[in-house]
Amino acid sequence: MRTRRRLSYLKTMSCRKRQKTSPDKTSDCFDSLPDDLVLSILCKLSSTATSPSDFISVLITCKRLNSLGLHSLVLSKASHKTFSVKAKNWCDSLHRFLKHCADAGNIEACYTLGLIRFYCLQNRGSGAALMAKAAMNSHAPALYSLAVIQFNGSGGTKNDKDLRAGVALCARAAFLGHIDALRELGHCLQDGYGVKQNVTEGRRFLVQANVRELAAVLSAGNNKRPWLTWSHQPVPHPRLRSETGSGCPLLSDYGCNVPAPEVHPASQFMSEWFDIRGGFPSAGMRLCSQSGCGRPETRRHEFRRCSVCGVVNYCSRACQALDWKFRHKAECAPVERWLDDDDEDVAGENDGGDDGVMMVDS
Repeated sequence: MRTRRRLSYLKTMSCRKRQKTSPDKTSDCFDSLPDDLVLSILCKLSSTATSPSDFISVLITCKRLNSLGLHSLVLSKASHKTFSVKAKNWCDSLHRFLKHCADAGNIEACYTLGLIRFYCLQNRGSGAALMAKAAMNSHAPALYSLAVIQFNGSGGTKNDKDLRAGVALCARAAFLGHIDALRELGHCLQDGYGVKQNVTEGRRFLVQANVRELAAVLSAGNNKRPWLTWSHQPVPHPRLRSETGSGCPLLSDYGCNVPAPEVHPASQFMSEWFDIRGGFPSAGMRLCSQSGCGRPETRRHEFRRCSVCGVVNYCSRACQALDWKFRHKAECAPVERWLDDDDEDVAGENDGGDDGVMMVDS
């Protein structure tokens, strides 16, 4: 009896010891991972995020991921699509998040928050400083945006324009391969705007912009729609084309048609921001008519208008050239025509002088 009792006691004690030493089946092995490994994974995730939800869904998973996800190393690697927030969802917490990313050294956050502050929140100094911070790190869109500000004298008076500085910034952005900067620089050289006129060199930059645009479409392997259409037939008149077409016929002279370029999240935010507010930044001021731009005027008659119809206006020659070939060429009508049709007096439409007129390349 004693032997049986002793054996039973030993078995009971052995089972208790096994229960104490065996790992809990409900515990997560994630807790045993070192922080540097988790930070490496989070950096990869933030740099490849295709929407804010990709990153936010990780932050709300657990306290550890939330803490490590807001590490400066992770925030500095976040992609520009991580900041593609909707204007209707703008709040102080989003502002703080973008500020944290900018403080961590994320140049995309500097550029995005800089545009929002400069144009939407009308904090010109802080917005320009953030864009300059991104530009000093060779961020091509920031360089081009600063060039547009210099060309227009945005945030100041007409006398604050600095065409030579705009051309210099544009040339730097073009050197980095920015397509709009290449197109802008080409038109400046053709027109002698802020630089000595050189028609041949200007056309070379315009051709290079088209080539880079086509190369960008070719490299986009995740495009579900046909990226290029080719026709041996002559290109039809713009008014005979479908108005709902999604292509951008920059190479239509050669018989091919490429999709419209992807809009940067910052430009999309500005467009939504002013759409919510009635489509105008303030009384007497207008938005750039190029749908993918979103830049507003910071003073009356800042942007140039189409000299044919006087209806559309653009912040830059690049926006004008893109919108002309994509949309406006099929819609533009001489001023006399719609004056006769509508019997409206628009003599005051050109009160801005020569600065309010923009010649359209046909």
